[in-house]
Order: sequence, then C-alpha cells, then structure tokens
Amino acid sequence: MKFLVFLGTVRDSTPPKPARLGVRVTEAIIACLKSRYEEHEIELVDALDYPFDTVFKPHFAYPKSKAPTELNDLAAKIEGADGYIMVSPEYNHSMSPALANLLNHFGSSLFSYKPSAIVTYSAGQWGGMRAAIGMRAYLSELGCLPVSAMIHVPKAQEVFDDNGIVHDGEDQNSWFNYFGRTLNQLVWWSQAAQIQRAELDPHKFVRDFKSSPSERNAP
Repeated sequence: MKFLVFLGTVRDSTPPKPARLGVRVTEAIIACLKSRYEEHEIELVDALDYPFDTVFKPHFAYPKSKAPTELNDLAAKIEGADGYIMVSPEYNHSMSPALANLLNHFGSSLFSYKPSAIVTYSAGQWGGMRAAIGMRAYLSELGCLPVSAMIHVPKAQEVFDDNGIVHDGEDQNSWFNYFGRTLNQLVWWSQAAQIQRAELDPHKFVRDFKSSPSERNAP
C-alpha cells in the first residue's frame, strides 16, 4: 500500500523556537513507518513545497488538462494513495491554515473511502490536541475518515532533534510503540478499504453527486 504523510506547517520564523518544529515530528513518524511497515510505500508531502497563488483556485476548478503541473501531480498522488497521515501544529486551537489550504485544493473524491491518521504537536504541554479535535470533523468531511487513535507530541523540541531522532533521556522504542497504536489502526483500515474498493466501486455504489452538492439534499 501507499501512504502520504502531509507536513502541514510552512512557518520557518520564530518564535517559538525551533523553526519548523513539525519537521522533527514528521521525520520521527516516517522513521517509525519505515522501520515497522517496510512493505509499504511512504511519501512526504510538505506544504512548504506548494507555494500556491494568493487567489485561491482548487484543482477541480480548472478545465481538464489546464491545471498547473504541481496540482496535477499531487492530485495523482492523493488519488493513488491508500491512506493519509496528517501532521499539524495548533494555531488558535485549530489545525494549521497551511495544511487546510493545501488540502482544500482538491475534491473529496480523491480522498474518499480511505482512512487517515491525525498527528499533532506543540512546543507546549498540550501537544496540539485541540487542533486534533477539529481535524476529525474536517477530515471526515474530506472523505478520509480518521482512525480513532491519535498521536500528540507535547514539547516536541525536547523529544526529537532536527532529524527526528530522540534526544538523550528519551526512549525511541517507547515513542514508536506509542505511534504504533495509531499507525496500526491506519494500516488495518487501509488494507480493508483497499480490498473493498477492489470488490465494489464506492463511487458507483454511493452515487456521488456530479453537478451540484444539492444532489445530496433531502427531498
């Protein structure tokens, strides 16, 4: 299976230090995935690599073959993935605006009927858990329902170095076991969804709306 890890922070300024704290957490998540799920393909999607225009125009709003190359390429990756891991800081008790902006460029049909996992972090003691609550509703509406277990990393700068390696005094195996509860759920649901999608096309079964969201309204 293939999993996309979305790094949802673009802020490289301070405070708080260190800049791009999410890189540390994301590197640790990817290291855990590669060490425990060697048979699967893991790819990082960094929001910083997608400096979109200030005027918002999503991928699905372009005529066919007219969308920017970077949007087409990422849309193909999203559609071809079996599951998603969303890594976000907490801004004003909410998920990262950069992550939301990136995901909002794509229709839910690309994400639908595949699971996701929520990973939040902070420089403080709460680990971004308030952002994670909002992400549950957001990802559900996007179609990639989040698994029940979540990952929260408080005081991430004290846990991981710039390369995602634990600092002295921290036990990497304990952290990977903690990550594993969420990641195991993601892998299990991803495999189940992959098998079911192959047996029954969910878009045809559910009859997704094609012309207007009003098609799903009550009579």
